[in-house]
Amino acid sequence: MALYAISDLHLALNADKPMDIFGEHWFKHHEQIKENWLSKITDEDTVLIAGDISWSMKHDESKEDLDWINSLPGKKIISKGNHDYWWGSIVKLNSMYENTKFIQNNFFTYKDWAICGTRGWICKGSDKFTNKDEKIYEREQIRLRLSLEAAKKEGYEKIICMIHYPPTNEKLQDSAFTDIFKEFKVSKVIYGHLHGKHLSNVLNGERNGIKYILTSCDYINFNPLQILD
Repeated sequence: MALYAISDLHLALNADKPMDIFGEHWFKHHEQIKENWLSKITDEDTVLIAGDISWSMKHDESKEDLDWINSLPGKKIISKGNHDYWWGSIVKLNSMYENTKFIQNNFFTYKDWAICGTRGWICKGSDKFTNKDEKIYEREQIRLRLSLEAAKKEGYEKIICMIHYPPTNEKLQDSAFTDIFKEFKVSKVIYGHLHGKHLSNVLNGERNGIKYILTSCDYINFNPLQILD
């Protein structure tokens, strides 16, 4: 039994949206993911997937991509990314599969660990942050707190957080998200979103006693990364 993580699957199994326009290494990337997944992950394992699951715009259109993920070995825990426009009612999503679950204001578990999370957003101090981002930035903090508080209420002390966006700006400055992680004594943070040239300056390692782990699938060579035994 082990815990793995990967993010940014960017599946489009029922649409013509090839990812290799972003580089040759993305050619048939879902086949690379599946091959690597099957080589190491069993039905006893759990995989965290931190957002950007499917390019689909509507829930019904995403089902082929979600079915594909669900068909792979192991339990899957999914959080939302900025491209997951298909994401609808959390109750409906969590009723779809036995082995694939979705985080929104809630949490799931792996052994004695709580798995919490939210999508996140562009952080203050970023050159891209505008007044329009303020409301979403605040809302995502609330969702993160709701997830963490739910786990704490159930007595969990060991916590892993999934967040799609980087928890800092491009200057790697602390944010409201990193402050919340410290407040709740989160042990590990799984995140994605970054690709290409943005992978040259990332938070990947320990900071303030928290281990930050970037799992964008092109960053980890489309190979799920083991997080825990």
